[in-house]
Amino acid sequence: MMPQTTDPDVTEEDLLRAQLYDFLAVLLAAPPDKALLAKTAALSGDDTELGQAFQAMARVAAVTSPAGAEREFNDLFIGVGRGELLPYASYYLTGFLNEKPLAALRREMDALRITRAPNVFEPEDNIASLLEMMAGMITGRFSGVVPLERQAEFFNRHIAPWAGHFFADLEGAKGSVLYAPVGTAGRVFMDIEREAFRMDAA
Repeated sequence: MMPQTTDPDVTEEDLLRAQLYDFLAVLLAAPPDKALLAKTAALSGDDTELGQAFQAMARVAAVTSPAGAEREFNDLFIGVGRGELLPYASYYLTGFLNEKPLAALRREMDALRITRAPNVFEPEDNIASLLEMMAGMITGRFSGVVPLERQAEFFNRHIAPWAGHFFADLEGAKGSVLYAPVGTAGRVFMDIEREAFRMDAA
């Protein structure tokens, strides 16, 4: 995506939502470097399931080297031929890559004036890209803050049908060590967002 600036009128609650979307997106877009591992190791959490996932991420990140994180990322998402997981909406929803969910997403990106960055070659229905889009809609990075109702439409159409399943798979993947609590945090956060959108619409 090609972000612009954050709208100054975004509420603190929405900014926190966007920050979590962005944090998960950057962890899932590429292997974490030394700085991101240090940031992750500094996380703290409470006794909620999400807070406990943050604590687990911090513990593992503190003892993970950049080289180890890169090996884990490659085993999970790249591999020889393919990784253990394929983090794409099309694959989770149809069993194949580059299918109708991707085409539908591209139409919606056009409507929301979200443009893929020129140096990104992954299909746009990658989980990291979708999470980044949500963060950008919340903070107004792309073309102004997107209303909550419209955020809910995007989330329910392009993320909710499969992201929880993906994050559960990431929790239990054979190659997941650092990424197991990332999976937990993602799964729990998707549940929180789904319920919040449902309550807002009620």
